[in-house]
Amino acid sequence: MNLEQVDAVAIAAAVREGKVSAVEVVKAALQRIEARDNDLNCFTAVTAESALVDAAGIDKEIAEGKNPGPLAGVPIAVKNLFDIAGITTLAGAKINAENPPATQDATAVAKLKQAGGVLVGALNMDEYAYGFVTENFHYGATHNPHDLKRVAGGSSGGSAAAVSGGLVTLSLGSDTNGSIRVPAALCGVFGFKPTYGRLSRAGVALFSSSLDHIGPFARSVRDIATVFDVLQGEDDRDPVCTKLPPVETLDRTFLQDVGNLRIAIAGDYFMKGASSEALAAVYEVADALSVTESVSIPEAHRARAAAFVITACEGANLHLEDLRSRLEDFDPATRDRFVAGALIPSSWYIQSQRFRRWFRDRVREIFQKVDVILAPTTPISAPLIGQQTMILEGEEILVRPHLGLFTQPLSFIGLPVLSVPIQRPNALPLGVQLIAAPLNEALILQVAAVLEAKGITSVKMSIH
Repeated sequence: MNLEQVDAVAIAAAVREGKVSAVEVVKAALQRIEARDNDLNCFTAVTAESALVDAAGIDKEIAEGKNPGPLAGVPIAVKNLFDIAGITTLAGAKINAENPPATQDATAVAKLKQAGGVLVGALNMDEYAYGFVTENFHYGATHNPHDLKRVAGGSSGGSAAAVSGGLVTLSLGSDTNGSIRVPAALCGVFGFKPTYGRLSRAGVALFSSSLDHIGPFARSVRDIATVFDVLQGEDDRDPVCTKLPPVETLDRTFLQDVGNLRIAIAGDYFMKGASSEALAAVYEVADALSVTESVSIPEAHRARAAAFVITACEGANLHLEDLRSRLEDFDPATRDRFVAGALIPSSWYIQSQRFRRWFRDRVREIFQKVDVILAPTTPISAPLIGQQTMILEGEEILVRPHLGLFTQPLSFIGLPVLSVPIQRPNALPLGVQLIAAPLNEALILQVAAVLEAKGITSVKMSIH
């Protein structure tokens, strides 16, 4: 078995069946990290010692006839804003490096471990999750495995690149305005942002509380479904975590028929700002699903603007004391945006929240007519590290804020979205978003599984 190529479900099955030990799987992952991460810069901490101890414990359970779980022996890593017991939670910041180590795992980390996953480390990100490129001022840029001169995307760049580069099989990230979906698209892997509140954020350093989600990166649809099912469940430690019972989604990934689903392409705003390559990826998916209908999501550009306001205000509010006393210790790009956010009038924030309710109602009306909507994930493929501007529709615009052009209006109202990877011959990967109404994650996974079976979506791990 080529442990670097197979997905988590296959690795876990092989470990449970005794075809390979968990220790062997984890050692192989640690060797890949040692060999490749100097080029990629995905990890801010590698927990090799505890990972090997945990792997040995899984092998012991299997020898005793026990089932260690659906992720038995699978190497995982998490964005460094998830608490890991014994490790300082950086959230990409220099200031946080002075904090004591976390005393317990974040709920999501604990659940992955309970399911047999083996944590091998923490992953690089934009400072305080405020960015789309993971060019971290303090800890360096994470490089795209498909072209080391290019960004991995952000803010969960380390999480996407670690899966794309074959360092780990699964990872977790967070998504405020697109921070899972953007790097998933640019690195060519699956990236899933479930409904707001569906998964617990307890033990996660927040950026913008009313917008923050967590979710997985993976190589296959069934891996995404498996992790999602593991992570579901209410958690009193997170006040916004849903009290609804978990919904089993794994079985939906094996349904190879979407004839009963109403699927449409997001038109207007979601078509105007995309490159020809990004649009071609959407139409490739649409053709595979025999989709011809389009829908218009009204005022999406205002939704994006309002998301900017809410993000800046809530993010700045969390860091006011440090902004007053330690301004020089921030990443300059983060600092400037937080300072601007701190100066936004409260009336703007209130009006943005009012518009948010209006926009949510309008989108809810659309989902009475369709089940799943298709849209580009990013307007372009991965830009170069350090690239400041790009050309879209003949206009020169800034790279960093506009990588989230098509993700922000969807995060704004907490919709579940999966970015599926579209690999192109001799070209960088792109992503297409599969979008559904709140709590309809199963429909998204069903559509993604059909695309995967048709060979439209695929993960091609690469490192140059």
